[in-house]
Amino acid sequence: MEPLYQYAWLIPVLPLLGATLVGFGLISYSRATSNLRQGSAIFIVSLLGTAMVLSFALFWSQVNGHETYTQMFEWAAAGDFKLSMGYTVDHLTALMLVIVTTVAFLVMVYTNGYMAHDPGYVRFYAYLSLFSSSMLGLVVSPNLVQVYVFWELVGVSSYLLIGFWYDRKAAADACQKAFVANRVGDFGLLLGMLGIYWATGSFEFEVMGIRLEQLVETGALSIGLATLFGVLVFLGPVAKSAQFPLHVWLPDAMEGPTPISALIHAATMVAAGVFLIARMYPVFEHLPVVMDIIAWTGAFTAFLGATIAITQNDIKKGLAYSTISQLGYMVMAMGVGAYSAGLFHLMTHAYFKAMLFLCSGSVIHGMEAVVGHNPVLAQDMRLMGGLRKYMPITSACFLIGTLAICGIPPFAGFWSKDEILGSAFTANPALWFIGWTTAGMTAFYMFRMYFSTFEGEFRGNDKEIQEQLLVATSTPATIPAMAFGPGAMDPKELEHSHDHHHSHSPHESPVSMTLPLMVLAIPSMIIGLLGTPFANYFEQFIYTPGESLTEVLEELAKFDLTEFLIMAGNSVGIALIGITLASLMYLSRKIDPDAIAQKIKPLYNFSLNKWYLDNINDFLFVKGSRRLARQVLEVDYKVVDGAVNLTGFITLLSGEGLKYLENGRAQFYALIVFVAVLGFVVFSGI
Repeated sequence: MEPLYQYAWLIPVLPLLGATLVGFGLISYSRATSNLRQGSAIFIVSLLGTAMVLSFALFWSQVNGHETYTQMFEWAAAGDFKLSMGYTVDHLTALMLVIVTTVAFLVMVYTNGYMAHDPGYVRFYAYLSLFSSSMLGLVVSPNLVQVYVFWELVGVSSYLLIGFWYDRKAAADACQKAFVANRVGDFGLLLGMLGIYWATGSFEFEVMGIRLEQLVETGALSIGLATLFGVLVFLGPVAKSAQFPLHVWLPDAMEGPTPISALIHAATMVAAGVFLIARMYPVFEHLPVVMDIIAWTGAFTAFLGATIAITQNDIKKGLAYSTISQLGYMVMAMGVGAYSAGLFHLMTHAYFKAMLFLCSGSVIHGMEAVVGHNPVLAQDMRLMGGLRKYMPITSACFLIGTLAICGIPPFAGFWSKDEILGSAFTANPALWFIGWTTAGMTAFYMFRMYFSTFEGEFRGNDKEIQEQLLVATSTPATIPAMAFGPGAMDPKELEHSHDHHHSHSPHESPVSMTLPLMVLAIPSMIIGLLGTPFANYFEQFIYTPGESLTEVLEELAKFDLTEFLIMAGNSVGIALIGITLASLMYLSRKIDPDAIAQKIKPLYNFSLNKWYLDNINDFLFVKGSRRLARQVLEVDYKVVDGAVNLTGFITLLSGEGLKYLENGRAQFYALIVFVAVLGFVVFSGI
């Protein structure tokens, strides 16, 4: 098995090689490379597939008891300062490698159908490969510096992919918003890691934790300063994993193509934040204030995301706020010390959320057959309904994902979410109550989404609704002739219809899109069985750093069936209440949601406008920055430029005056000297 570990560095390098070669081809031989569409895609997918096979081999080796393997080399040195790079393979690394490679591989297969007619098909594959490589490099990083390098590469890749359709203003704005929000968090992370290095002299995770604990215990470092360093480091995951208040970029990231939405929300960018908290756990666990901040940030974010998702009509944005909420669960779990529960939910969520996003892409692809290339119409659930009979595979997979995220047993989300809620109750009943309430809202908005999309009558041909949506969003009704936008189809398909539509009903997506959905449905149903409380194989594999397997087994042996049934009953009960309300409103229509919205208009608008957080950010930071810039410009114009101009004016006047004294006549110069001497004599006499 040792040679296997010696070549583990190939896992991030293979997709990087694919991105580099295809990217070089696009730069140097643009037309030829763009024409090799299928060849480029097969090349990139094959390289990632190889990395996936190697990841599974490493995972199986770790399951069978292979010890942690680390390979290091000296990267930079200056005096006593030495910086090492390399890779490490432990239980957490092996698990994350499998999650990232499997989801990324299936997303790439799906992309072949979804982006088949997009002009940027090859470029998109190059970006996907770079994104996958960056996340895989982050996962195998053995120290904080290397994590930071790949952390920034993940950010750059997401910027490129969110703004893939860069000539759409909404996409260009979205990628800039993501970039700025993440820069705020990354700056905090940089300050925090430098502060910890200043205190401990190390970037190694275990060493940082041990030394920081010793410094605080001996009084060599104040607990306040150590806490500040911990909070600054936590700012990085706050931005990457879309926690309040830096969550605002994630819903806007839906402007990118749906495959990248699935990858960002499932296994790469947002997972990076939770992964970093896990890696930094040896540091955080000794800082109780930081752990409390992490727990409450996660709980509030979970609640925030759910309350906003309730009123969203865009299918992708509804799923985006769902991701924010689920990430809040993971972060809360980390904060209350439920290390394995948080990572367990990260794994289960990666599979069912990837499937849900790919299902939404399949829905959009089908809707575009009716409403054309307009994201406002193709993604709005008010124009959907009844899609189950047109898209049975997509419908079945979406239902499986919905049941999983709602925590209905025996689907995957039930086991991971229930474990988090149980740990939260032990730590603080208030945190449990927030998580429990959020679980009910999750069931409501997810089944609202399912019923609105797949049940009832199809509303896609309702011209009145279309016009209302276009007017409400100020979107022109005309559809561009070129293939452009989510699920871009062949422009020739639009040439044979006077109203820009070529069908009166949607259709199921091609097999390249439906096959990944069916594959992802399998872990969404059964992978949670690895973490059942009465036979928790997941926790025996992934457990808190510093614990031994013996301690874990002793803790698992204390399983109380009665307590589990009470907690699980509460969790399932609130979910069933949410499902029942959703069915009464959006399936049987016995309750009118519009009437309820009118009765609680302020609350409804508060949710619909996303707690007005975007408006606040726009007022404080966007417009505030512009006001500040204008004031600085005034200071520059009136004070700085004024001082420079005054100096120049005085110099000009003095020069103009003095030039009359420079006439070249010696007698005149002698007269000036005489007058000056006479003046000195007179004044000295006075």
